[in-house]
Parts: sequence; structure tokens; C-alpha cells
Amino acid sequence: MSALAALIARLRSKRWANLCVINLRFLIGFAFIPSALKKVLDQPFTDPTNSGPFHDFLHAFHATGWFYQFVGVMQLLVAVLLFSQRFATLGALLALPILTAITAFCWSTRVIPTATVATLMLLGTCALAIWDVHRWRAVLGAEPPAAPVELRLWQWCGAAIFVLYLGLCLVHGGVYRPRGMRAADPGLYVMVAIAVLPLITLWIDRARRRRVT
Repeated sequence: MSALAALIARLRSKRWANLCVINLRFLIGFAFIPSALKKVLDQPFTDPTNSGPFHDFLHAFHATGWFYQFVGVMQLLVAVLLFSQRFATLGALLALPILTAITAFCWSTRVIPTATVATLMLLGTCALAIWDVHRWRAVLGAEPPAAPVELRLWQWCGAAIFVLYLGLCLVHGGVYRPRGMRAADPGLYVMVAIAVLPLITLWIDRARRRRVT
């Protein structure tokens, strides 16, 4: 990460690199606007007569109503933030999950031309996020500030919850969802253990803090 940050720092001192980034922000931001406006105006994204996995999903997406428009608003917000330059980092970070979902959807439904364009936009947005690595690198690499709890203990608690539930799903042969309070269901006791784990962790955390103080 430090080597990447050093490389980006050198590039940021170059006028041509800054101009490339500025115009890449314009390009990606502008690409969001037409699809965003269609959603905000509640217009179908594809012709209602089209069918197939790609079009069927878009028909269902349009039928969600305000959620369809909400996604359009978020895409417009991304475009505005990227155009602003000052808030472009936030715009790139907001664009990443949107473009990741769009790209995965397009490839999974085998619409190659659209998937290719979405992939290029995703790669460009990744480049924009990396350009501002100095602003968010602490999220990935830096140690968190001292906290009044033992974070490592709670990390183990989270890992235990995750492993217990995955193990339960494997034994169950599918996604386990408790249905009622049946004493004969072994999964019920695993779910209770999962619910109790944070309480046990809290007790251990408090006991260790008392010993220290």
C-alpha cells in the first residue's frame, strides 16, 4: 500500500495525469446521467416487448416503483459529485458498488456489449478511487485508534458467530432459518449460542478490564 501511495503521489504532481483524471471523472459521470434520468422519470429502461433474463430483470426492476427511482437519484448524485471535482472521491466510492452490481448482472445475463461497457466504467472508477488513495487508505491499512474495548476479543466473537452459522447451514444442507421454537431442532440451540456469544464476550471483556484497572 505504501508503494502504491508513493506512485500515486508522484503522478499527482504531473499536470497531464491530473487532466486525465478530471476528464475520466467527466466521462464516467456523464455515462451515468441518461440511465439515471430514465429511472428518476420512471421510464422503463428497456422496451416492454423485449424478453429474456436481462430484460425480464429490468422489467421487474422498473415495477419496484420508488426503489427504481431511488437508484436513479443515487446515479445522478454520483454524476454530480464526480463533476464537482472537489467531492469526486465520494462520488467514486458511491459509484463502485453500483457499477459492481451492474457489471455482475450484465455478465451473468450474457449481454456482452453492455457488460463490456460496464466493466470499463468499473475499471475507470477503480482508477479514480486509487487516485485518491491518500484519503481513504487508513480504512485498509492503518491500525484503529485505541478503543475502550478489547477489539481482538470481539473479532474472535464475530468469527465464531460466522463459523457457527456456516457450520449449521452445512449440517442442515441449506440456508438455515429457524421456524418456531421446536425443542427437537438442534439448530435452535446453535442459534441460541450465537445470540449468547456477544453477552459472553461482553462478560470476558469487562472481566479483563477490571483486572487491568
